[in-house]
Amino acid sequence: MSTFQITTSNGLATLTLDRGRSNPINHDMVKELAACIKQLNGDDTVSGLVITGKPGFFSSGIDLIEAYDYDEEQIKQFWVDFLALPGALCSFKKPLIAAINGHSPAGGCVIALCCDYRVMAEGQFIIGLNEIPVGIIVPDGIFKLYSSCIGEKKAYQYIMDGKLLNPTEAHNAGLVDEICSAENLLYVAEKKARTLMQFNPVTWSTSKLNLRADLINKLKQDDKETLTIMLKQWWAPETRNGLQMMIEKLKSK
Repeated sequence: MSTFQITTSNGLATLTLDRGRSNPINHDMVKELAACIKQLNGDDTVSGLVITGKPGFFSSGIDLIEAYDYDEEQIKQFWVDFLALPGALCSFKKPLIAAINGHSPAGGCVIALCCDYRVMAEGQFIIGLNEIPVGIIVPDGIFKLYSSCIGEKKAYQYIMDGKLLNPTEAHNAGLVDEICSAENLLYVAEKKARTLMQFNPVTWSTSKLNLRADLINKLKQDDKETLTIMLKQWWAPETRNGLQMMIEKLKSK
């Protein structure tokens, strides 16, 4: 895999996002993550998974610099595959823990939301869904995913405002379950994963999938109408201009 590293120890796999300085999500990462989750789901030697990033960045979200240059077919397939990824992650039948070791806006937040438990490092970091200010439409499935963690009222307000939260705010809102020092982050995440791994796997996984059934069905729903609107908006002149301005800021950092 070219966009992340995988290690396994005593039945617990750790997937470390590893693409550039900030782990921006491009089409290759989406496809590789989906394939890895499918493989690990069927691997009887793996009983749990921790997803983490790099110090300072879990993931900065969609790689706008690369995605901006996708042609019509490329961006369409990217969105089809990206919107399918949360359904695959939420359907992972084993304990899935996010060790959020830095900034995690937009797509990075989506990945974290799919996990069973989220631990975030203390620091000047942000997390949340800021798609609307970027010019990207938020599908109902992503709203349902967000609201399953923080409630519908907050999810609606935060999405419509493009609100990003610091670790303490995220913890208070229920977006993350625990905050700790960066030095202890992986230890805390792994401890939580192994605690869940102690339960009977059939009982635990069946209960997880039962409790998440409505959310998983919503995430896997083929919403061609929303995708059509998203693609039309992606190519709208005002969106392209906004993306150009954002890309210039990203390149200047």
